[in-house]
Amino acid sequence: MKKTYLCSLVTFLLSVIASPAAAAIRYNVTDLGTLPGYESSRALSINNNGQIVGWATDMGYPEVSRAILFDSTGKGNNVDFGTLGGLRSYALAINNRGQIVGAADSNDPDLSRQPWHPTIFDPCGPANNIKLGNNGRAWSINDYGQIVGDMLNTSGFGRATIFDVNDPNNNTLLGTIDGFDNSVARSINNIGQIVGHADNFPLPGERAMLFDHTGAGNHVDLGTLGGQYSAAVSINDKGQIVGAASTTSGYEHAAIFDPNGPGNNIDLGTLPACNYSVAVSINNQGQIIGWASLEKMVGPSYAVMFKSNGNVNNINLNDRIDPNLGWSLSGATCINNNGWIVGWGANPDGFRRAFLLTPATPGDSEPDRDVDLEDYAILAAAWRSTPADDNWNPFCDISELKDNLIDERDLAVFSSNWLAQQ
Repeated sequence: MKKTYLCSLVTFLLSVIASPAAAAIRYNVTDLGTLPGYESSRALSINNNGQIVGWATDMGYPEVSRAILFDSTGKGNNVDFGTLGGLRSYALAINNRGQIVGAADSNDPDLSRQPWHPTIFDPCGPANNIKLGNNGRAWSINDYGQIVGDMLNTSGFGRATIFDVNDPNNNTLLGTIDGFDNSVARSINNIGQIVGHADNFPLPGERAMLFDHTGAGNHVDLGTLGGQYSAAVSINDKGQIVGAASTTSGYEHAAIFDPNGPGNNIDLGTLPACNYSVAVSINNQGQIIGWASLEKMVGPSYAVMFKSNGNVNNINLNDRIDPNLGWSLSGATCINNNGWIVGWGANPDGFRRAFLLTPATPGDSEPDRDVDLEDYAILAAAWRSTPADDNWNPFCDISELKDNLIDERDLAVFSSNWLAQQ
């Protein structure tokens, strides 16, 4: 009876609201844990089925790491993929078929220059890991099982590579662009388009590239934002490319690259008080995530969702989780087509942990994964408040964009999600 009455009340109130506002997305946070005996973890890739991979690290000497398939429920049933006989492995990507690639080292004494091997990991554990070649990494795998990354050529230069699963001697080296010695393929979509960068490692400077997948060398230099540096990190199935590029002022910002060349690259900006940002994943809906910091690799960083139109109204994802949880989200690394986000941050105990963000239903202020009378009571208690008031509750300010006032616009969003369950 109470719920029926409340529905009638909300319907009446909505009748006097001219235009209900869109909802500001909130997120539930799941701590993905680590492995027994390991201090920290990082999630790097999530597929549309919610399967998540990354790694755990023990910072002792020598440093030990293990590629992981995370338990997305956060209950800790994580799977250790092992290595190729060495001390370290990293899972870098998982496709929608559950195939996992990355890099692992072995105990081969001849691999002193670069001990990493591009690797396909056995999802059941370390028994049947497959080495795809020597001296390289497998960065990305699409749903057709095509794998790209990088590997040293016979002259000792790194080359973007398409790996042959059946014959490591038949891998395709994709070359580089004029003026750069090395190249790395970071992402392949389901159309077979490949992006990455060229560089002169160990010298500074990189250039974002759209690779010619045939190996004929007709690559596209994607340019910068007016500076000297750029790197493409992710491409979705629509051919949209994101990464980072330096501006005329020398700062490096998240960017959308024009696949035809440098003519119409978009500066995605950063966060207030931050000079650096990078976009590392774009899903097929065009949602873009990454992180921002004051300077590159210096000081604290913040997980970000970027606005694709470059209007700089970027979202610090720390503002979209319950602050009482005690999390500090340092970086977002992958977003799937359902809008689920993985990355790393500091958990309430101060340990670096992999996290999973799942969108919460707007209006679920507790949150307990439904919108009901308890949430209405929370909204009513914060009614007409602003951040200066004692009864202010930021998770009742659910209209988009947030206006720091709990009013009819927020009630409109609440009503549209009444009795919704996640």
